[in-house]
Amino acid sequence: MPSDILCFGEALGEFNQTIPREPTYLFGFGGDTSNCAIAAARSGASVGVIGAVGDDTFGRAFFDLWQAEGIDTGAMRLVKGGETGLYFVTHGPEGHEFAYRRAGSAAAQFTSADLPVTAIRQAKVLHVSGISQAISPSASAAVRMAMAEARADGVAVSYDTNLRLRLWPLERAREVTNAAMRLADIALPGLDDARQLTGRDTPDAIADFYLEGGSKIVALTLGREGALIATPAERRIIPSIPVGAVDATGAGDCFDGAFLAEWLATGDPFAAGRYAC
Repeated sequence: MPSDILCFGEALGEFNQTIPREPTYLFGFGGDTSNCAIAAARSGASVGVIGAVGDDTFGRAFFDLWQAEGIDTGAMRLVKGGETGLYFVTHGPEGHEFAYRRAGSAAAQFTSADLPVTAIRQAKVLHVSGISQAISPSASAAVRMAMAEARADGVAVSYDTNLRLRLWPLERAREVTNAAMRLADIALPGLDDARQLTGRDTPDAIADFYLEGGSKIVALTLGREGALIATPAERRIIPSIPVGAVDATGAGDCFDGAFLAEWLATGDPFAAGRYAC
């Protein structure tokens, strides 16, 4: 059965330091679009994943995870001889730091020829992010082709900029992500990223930038302030529920998944914003 939401991107195995300054790590699962897929599935949506992982311990663990979460893996490649990307999180006085081992991974070697075009055409929403465009030229081209294919077939496209300056310089990130955003129906940037990518400072000015570029909905996350949800006709600040944050890693990904699931269920971006916040 076709998935309503397809999340296309890089899955990363995570090793998170359990005791500061000690070489003890707990294995977990990361990758922005995988996190989004899980959040959407837990919110009741029909979800599938697109991309590639290595046929190794970590890639097979991802397949087990997705299947346990009720996520369709029929369009996800398990590459024999390939490697799944990894990252390591260490904790210290200055906060947490990330180190990545993703060069040459199965996700980085994904090409436009690997796209499951039929699955994309049958979806209702295709979700992608800037990270997959940053990890390799072939993956970047595949993201653009997937977005164009979805748009041509009337499938809504959502795009999270997810800026990572360790992967590419700001000028290149601006060029690629701003061009990609012009193919997006739903813009899902974070405030800090958007300020760097658009050159605009206020939430309203950033929303204007993406709406003027062609997006129909902008859901701009504002951290503890919630989110600005904007359409060409209306915009509202949706306050967040106050919580004591322990670790904000993946928070934006979870927002994306919850937002898309609720928007698909109700057709109301403001209700989706309230649910996701």
